Amino acid sequence: MELPLHLARSDMTSYDLGKPRRRMGLYRTVPHEGLLDDLPRYLDQDLLLQLWPVLRTLVGRTVHTVWEDALPHLASPARAAV
Repeated sequence: MELPLHLARSDMTSYDLGKPRRRMGLYRTVPHEGLLDDLPRYLDQDLLLQLWPVLRTLVGRTVHTVWEDALPHLASPARAAV
């Protein structure tokens, strides 16, 4: 997957989604650098929900709070406890 420059501040614009570390990098970058409209454009909702318990620890408290406020289904009690 290729990301536009507003999401590729680390100069990493290409992600091989077949590689778990690259996929996690993409799913970390888009919420951290992107806008709300970027989420459905570049991420799969089911995979985001699956990865969110780990991602929320990687993106930092401010970022995960903003995303969980914007998308309350990310902050379900079961996910927040992980």
